[in-house]
Amino acid sequence: MRVLITGITGFVGSHLAEYCLSRGDVEIFGTVRWRSRMDNLSEIPEGSITLFDCDLKDTVAVKHCLHESKPDYVFHLAAQSFVPTSWKAPVETVVTNMVSEINVFEAMRDIKLFDTRIQIAGSSEEYGLVYENELPIKETNPLRPLSPYGVSKVGQDLLGFQYHKSYGIKAVRTRAFNHTGPRRGEVFVSSNFSKQIAMIEKGKQEPVIYVGNLEARRDFTDVRDIVKAYWLALEKCEPGEVYNIGTGKTISIREMLDILLGLTSVEIEIKQDPTRMRPSDVMVLQADATKFREATGWEPQIPLEKTLEDLLNYWRERV
Repeated sequence: MRVLITGITGFVGSHLAEYCLSRGDVEIFGTVRWRSRMDNLSEIPEGSITLFDCDLKDTVAVKHCLHESKPDYVFHLAAQSFVPTSWKAPVETVVTNMVSEINVFEAMRDIKLFDTRIQIAGSSEEYGLVYENELPIKETNPLRPLSPYGVSKVGQDLLGFQYHKSYGIKAVRTRAFNHTGPRRGEVFVSSNFSKQIAMIEKGKQEPVIYVGNLEARRDFTDVRDIVKAYWLALEKCEPGEVYNIGTGKTISIREMLDILLGLTSVEIEIKQDPTRMRPSDVMVLQADATKFREATGWEPQIPLEKTLEDLLNYWRERV
């Protein structure tokens, strides 16, 4: 089995590479750029993966990568994935996320990789404004994205549908709800809180943790469960279809912070930072993942408390 992971050095990509390696029957390829987080691959033995220097906005580089790797599975994870950045750089976010995917699809068409299965890593942010009577969220729920990032992911999602219907590309669309764990970028809320706590413990920050909106509720899954779900999506799901991936349970950002604060002995004050507030925020995201579970048998295995403990320990080793 030959597998290509776009964005292999990212948070999810690096965990997916480790999972593929653990299977023992996978030859792994990945795309990197000059600024990629190579340290995220430090747990992977040297020589066990093949990397391509490939900006996905470069059509020639993308075609070369796919021609050389000739993958059976493609996990398309590379994206501008931070919602607040999309407010500051909406054009870059939309262009990066949508044009990159089009280039991958066009290369697959050109090389005639019509037996290759490709997973499109969508997001629960596609749903955006969700009403109480629509919870938990099914795949059929209206898409009302509330950020440029959410709009870009809707675009990626629908491109997957269109290329499947128009050209027979075997695209499986997934909408993963929030996921976290070790290596999560420090700009993301769970990781940011964890890093701040680790900094406070080491005396590198005053005993105050700065927060944004604590009332939003999210459906969190451990990244190590998510990457197993992504594999099953290509192994067992129907091309052209879309699948939610999540636990079906929600927790407020405040409750998540309370769990993290319960893992330290240091007394910490909580202060709201206005710069951490978004122009418009999604208040509740709760997955109905019945369709995905029935197709694959997937169930999350790692409790959130363990995920957050591992994330906090990740930062304790690094500050």
